[in-house]
Amino acid sequence: MKKTLLITLLLFILIFTVQSCQDNDDIAPPASLEIQDFVWKGLNQYYLWQADVPNLADNRFANQTALNTFLAGYPDPESLFDALRVDESIDRFSWIVDDYLELEGQLQGTTKNNGVEFGFSLKPNSKTDVIGYVRYIIANSDASTKNIKRGDFFTGVNGTPLTKNNYQSLLFGSNESYTLNMADVNGNIITNNGKTVALTKTVLTENPILVNKVITSGSRNIGYLMYNAFYADFDSKLNEAFGTLKSQQITDLVLDLRYNRGGSVQSAARLASMITGQFTGKVFAKQQWNKKINDYFEKENPATLFNYFTDKIDAAPINSLKLNKVYILTSDNSASASELLINGLKPHITVVQIGDVTVGKNVGSVTVYDSPDFGDEKRNPNHRYAMQPIVLKIVNSDGFGDYFNGLQPNFLIKETVSNLGVLGDSSEPLLRVALSKITGTGRVMKQVATDDFKTFKDSKSFRRFKNEMYLEKAPEGLYKALE
Repeated sequence: MKKTLLITLLLFILIFTVQSCQDNDDIAPPASLEIQDFVWKGLNQYYLWQADVPNLADNRFANQTALNTFLAGYPDPESLFDALRVDESIDRFSWIVDDYLELEGQLQGTTKNNGVEFGFSLKPNSKTDVIGYVRYIIANSDASTKNIKRGDFFTGVNGTPLTKNNYQSLLFGSNESYTLNMADVNGNIITNNGKTVALTKTVLTENPILVNKVITSGSRNIGYLMYNAFYADFDSKLNEAFGTLKSQQITDLVLDLRYNRGGSVQSAARLASMITGQFTGKVFAKQQWNKKINDYFEKENPATLFNYFTDKIDAAPINSLKLNKVYILTSDNSASASELLINGLKPHITVVQIGDVTVGKNVGSVTVYDSPDFGDEKRNPNHRYAMQPIVLKIVNSDGFGDYFNGLQPNFLIKETVSNLGVLGDSSEPLLRVALSKITGTGRVMKQVATDDFKTFKDSKSFRRFKNEMYLEKAPEGLYKALE
């Protein structure tokens, strides 16, 4: 009898031990929870603040059954994703999508777009009425074939006046076509002029290099390049643009990032290498992941944590200018990879920042798919959910990366409705300041504050994917190494 009881007890202990030791990945979740299971496991692996979220702890669930019970409390993946994030005051930038095809396109500049990039201001002495103003027109878009340009104003859509309550639905709703009702502005007087511009959205890939030119002033050949996003697919085009500047033997560079909300970390390192060229192989930036990933990298492959200055894009040599000083124009829209570029260059060369305080995004993300290693191969065919969680903080080679409140300019000047100029023209206010500092001619006039037009949004801020700083993919083999 005692022997039978002993054998039964040993069998029970063996079964319990096997079940308890089973990893959450050894048993497939039920089909109804497969997306939620992907969300939890992806965030448990990669989320920068994983240690600060109790429900993401490695030992939070004894087995898959316990995890399933927890996941069943969240009927949709979005609510689970939000519940597993830290407070929004810390994490402003993680997000989830139900169609990774849209995500992949937008990360490379492909959107449904009519080609008008614009900002919004409240009309003078109004808390509700809105006026839109054109910042720039995307090449090869529908708008590029119409009579509309930077500095034009509009006050209505399809005959309906714009207000804070309706501008989103009128301009960013499901309608693929609409008509802008144009206006003239003289001082703070706005007059509807009866002109209209009909626009249609198409699938459009934006070349982020908007302006590339040389301005000659005395003995100075000053390159001016307006670069509006760090799209990795355009790195070769960017290198060609630098080749053009190099062939014209420029002495100085003004890089305009005022509308650049970020993009690829790799593209930022490559751009830094184009500006310089004398630091190949040196550290441009260092990545700081969550503790378990960071500990693994520090032990197994510390070099993985660094982004280096380089002299090549794939096999093509980089057109480097070998500058020791660069002038960068910013605004309160400049974010992420734009800020990374400025911060990463500062330990190596002089960076003169002109414009407004930047957004303050010092963290980066990676696309996480529902696949065996969370990469883009062997993705779950049953859905198209993907996540873009914050996975790392980036600091420069001096270890500085604390600019949550933005990077402060050396010379503060804000672009407003009242001071729009022609981009690339030497009289344009932000560029004029840069030219005056380069040539030493002319005084920089202190900007007089005005509340006539209060800018509050722009067209890029309504895209689902904005203010990005991302890795092309997570390091290979990381998931299996940490199992």
